[in-house]
Amino acid sequence: MPITIISMADEFNWDMHTQGWILSSFSVGYLSSLIAGGSAAKKYGGKRVLTLAVFLWSISAFFTPYFASSWMVMVFFRFLLGVGEGIGLPTIFHIFAYAVSPEERGRAFSYLIAMGSIGQTAAGLISPHIYWPLVFFIFGGTGLIWVALWILFTKSVVECELDAQEYLAPPTKVSEQSTPWRECFTRRPLWAIYCAHFSMNWSNYIIMQWLPTYLVRFLGGGPTEIMLTALPYVANSLCGIGK
Repeated sequence: MPITIISMADEFNWDMHTQGWILSSFSVGYLSSLIAGGSAAKKYGGKRVLTLAVFLWSISAFFTPYFASSWMVMVFFRFLLGVGEGIGLPTIFHIFAYAVSPEERGRAFSYLIAMGSIGQTAAGLISPHIYWPLVFFIFGGTGLIWVALWILFTKSVVECELDAQEYLAPPTKVSEQSTPWRECFTRRPLWAIYCAHFSMNWSNYIIMQWLPTYLVRFLGGGPTEIMLTALPYVANSLCGIGK
């Protein structure tokens, strides 16, 4: 979206304020669904929830070109896409907890981050050179195909949980405990992590959302210069795999 919005803004006469609403609506949806996604995965199973999450963000992306003339509908679709991705991430963590052995989880998470960066790299290299509706059709269509394959060829996380009890579960039963919310907000080391993560995401999302627009509107860049926005994701993927 940060790349396609340049062409879309020219076509539909969106000012910078409108573009800001469209771009930021994704983050609102993403933030609002993270906790709910983890809870839903625990209650209903990772396969079902991840299917819903990917279907939601894929369908919202696929139908975006049909309603792009209305910036308010665009805000809604971007919000739905954020909700889907916000549900998806904690659900993947839930699945990893049962499907991946403790010794391999660190590597699995590294590959997860690296693959996401590779996808962003590919988008940064391809999107500037194709007509903007195709970007949404490719992204949404690929997600819908993935959903079909996921349903057909993967067993449920409930089955993974049963299999995992033989070699992943600890020998002693651990009782369910409520989340220690008070300690989450009173521990200084945790606040250091919160601040560091907030600062990292602040800079990351500002660069991701606005760098293509800055290169084109203020520096007179073209498709070749926009492709350079993929470089940070190349570095991120290499570091992730290198772990």
